[in-house]
Amino acid sequence: MKGSITWEQAVLWLRAQPEQQQLVRSCYYDDPLLEAAIRFESSEEWQATLAILPRPASRALDLGAGRGISSYALAKAGWQVDALEPDSSAIVGRGAIEQLARESALPIRLLDGFAEQIPAQDDAYDLVYGRQVMHHAHNLRTMCNEIFRVLKPGGTFIATREHGISKKEDLPTFLDNHPLHHLYCGENAYLLTEYLSALTNAGLQITRTLGPMASAINYFPVTRQDWLNTIQSPITRRLGYRITRNLLSDRLPWSNFINHYLANRADNKDQTPGRLHSFVAVKKSL
Repeated sequence: MKGSITWEQAVLWLRAQPEQQQLVRSCYYDDPLLEAAIRFESSEEWQATLAILPRPASRALDLGAGRGISSYALAKAGWQVDALEPDSSAIVGRGAIEQLARESALPIRLLDGFAEQIPAQDDAYDLVYGRQVMHHAHNLRTMCNEIFRVLKPGGTFIATREHGISKKEDLPTFLDNHPLHHLYCGENAYLLTEYLSALTNAGLQITRTLGPMASAINYFPVTRQDWLNTIQSPITRRLGYRITRNLLSDRLPWSNFINHYLANRADNKDQTPGRLHSFVAVKKSL
């Protein structure tokens, strides 16, 4: 029955579908869990995330940590990690994180709760990180207010892979196309303006907004080469494959500029319901 099962049951159902095994791996829902976490840490997505993370300081909070793959990657990068997760599940929740922390012997501490009421003191964290968390907020403004509260002055908030829509009428289309929403009814997407206003109204200063094609953070598991082929295809049709390959070769000084320009144009045209955005914001020092 629609929406009648838990998130854990929905993931177990997905893992049992032979035709969905690539999606299972792409979402890091596969076992062994430690191997999935290691694969995430080596992914193009995480390597692109490392490029925008601040230098490791002391404490990091992983919001909605799920199975703990981001907590693992943050700890491997040198952070002392608190993993906040409301689900106790041994498959997709705190039980899985506890197992991962034990098997990896990394400094990951479990917290039980939601991002709208973080069980931490004010100014507790140098970094708050959330992968695919903001669009699940029960109250987006309350979540951002809590993130601001627990960040130290000068601290950084990074939200990655957040589903966006162009207008409210697009939400049903996104939900209908999501592979698991019909089972557990837990997905959502916000307008880009809603994300940005919630962050700024909380007092956070947005320093970067990454569109769907601006970074491997958003287009993974599509590879960089697949992404380049997508945004370069209009030029290829006009100039031919060999000329385009030479013009946009990574060895040439202007290629990154051209590819960045093409990615921005593609992002501006993309109206796909559920497309991904990522955000970087800071809590300004007093």
